[in-house]
Amino acid sequence: MKFRNIAIATALVVAGSSALISGAAFAQAKEQFFPVLSGRTGPVAPNATPWANGHNDYMKLVNARGGINGVKTLVEECETAYATDRGVECYERLKGKHGGATVFQPLSTGITFALTEKIPADKIPMITSGYGRSDSADGGVFKWNFPLIGHYWVAGDTVLQHIAKKEGGWDKLKGKKIAVVYHDSAFGKELLPIMQERAATHDFSLQLLPVPAPGVEQKAIWLQVRQQRPDFVVMQTWGVMTPTAIKEAVATGYPREKMFGTWWSGAEPDLKDVGENAKGYSAVMMQHGSEKDSAVVKEILEKVHAKGQGTGPKEEVGDVLYMRGVVGAMLATEGVRAAQERFGKGKVMTGEQARWGYENLNLTQAKLDALGFKNVMRPVSTSCVDHMGSAWTRVHTWDGKKFVWASDWLQADDQIIRPLVKASAEKYASEKKLSRRTPADCQS
Repeated sequence: MKFRNIAIATALVVAGSSALISGAAFAQAKEQFFPVLSGRTGPVAPNATPWANGHNDYMKLVNARGGINGVKTLVEECETAYATDRGVECYERLKGKHGGATVFQPLSTGITFALTEKIPADKIPMITSGYGRSDSADGGVFKWNFPLIGHYWVAGDTVLQHIAKKEGGWDKLKGKKIAVVYHDSAFGKELLPIMQERAATHDFSLQLLPVPAPGVEQKAIWLQVRQQRPDFVVMQTWGVMTPTAIKEAVATGYPREKMFGTWWSGAEPDLKDVGENAKGYSAVMMQHGSEKDSAVVKEILEKVHAKGQGTGPKEEVGDVLYMRGVVGAMLATEGVRAAQERFGKGKVMTGEQARWGYENLNLTQAKLDALGFKNVMRPVSTSCVDHMGSAWTRVHTWDGKKFVWASDWLQADDQIIRPLVKASAEKYASEKKLSRRTPADCQS
């Protein structure tokens, strides 16, 4: 297993020191350890790599700002290649390093499902923004899981809201057919409950089209699309599967204006090689999109890249998936900052203490603006019962060269989402023989 060590604690850079820092120096420093389960190789590498770069650059920015109340961040990567077994191995290798892991962000639904069974015993929280178990938004059952700012059912609900609005209302979807092209894995299947719920409610039909990973051969799938002629196609794809799907749609003549991706199916690596032929394709975004003009991006360029400390190419800074990594790192560090308010400012937080911080996040718009996320994100507020904290999205559309915003803010319908989350969480609790958390536990 190849590990990539990234030391980003600026307090360790002393005059005359080499790039290799001794273990003793690390032990003496005041650092918060954030492990990264990266996917820089394999079928999702074009998409997972910018996420890791954005995450690590923001961690460096935190240090350039003085750390988390003086506590510097430390990042170490372990390569999973998006394989669940390798992800679990990386978790086991990293969880106890550098004083103990603060939080894991596996960037894989398969790995998330596996680690959900492990993290309660290890007392390490897990942030799964936009992926993993949708039912883990129910903090009363999933104490250690945090699908902060969105999960698949939010994506599915709001992309359908957008389609309905374009058609003139939900009633206009009656009798329509929507094809769902999805990664044939836990990741892809997680989208289906909300699609099925909305189909039953609004009387449209679904054509379910699972695509075996890695998804480089889809001719049979798009032949079915051409034969069935659905009114719309919703895609839950990731990595090389997405550009392959769009190229096949072009080849079969299916209109890109009728194709809508979830947020893992709508970034620059998915469309840059298709270019003008992908014009009109849209995807729902987990709040942010490409944010080249945002304050946080300008600060990263100034304080990290301008000093030769950027993790990846300067040109990708601010791109969609780079920003998703930036947002992930911000949520991770702000949870620690919240924990310090209770357990001691300027102290290194344990995983258990950090978990409290993620459960008590209160990122107001003023706080987000001060961190550089003005016009990028909306407020996030979590609680014992709500481990997601925000359900806002927007839709962007490919204009042939770049993404442009194509909708106002959309909010997932809590009247639809909450019962789905609760029912699924209760089923999980029953299967695992878990009791719902008590009010006293919610205060711990």
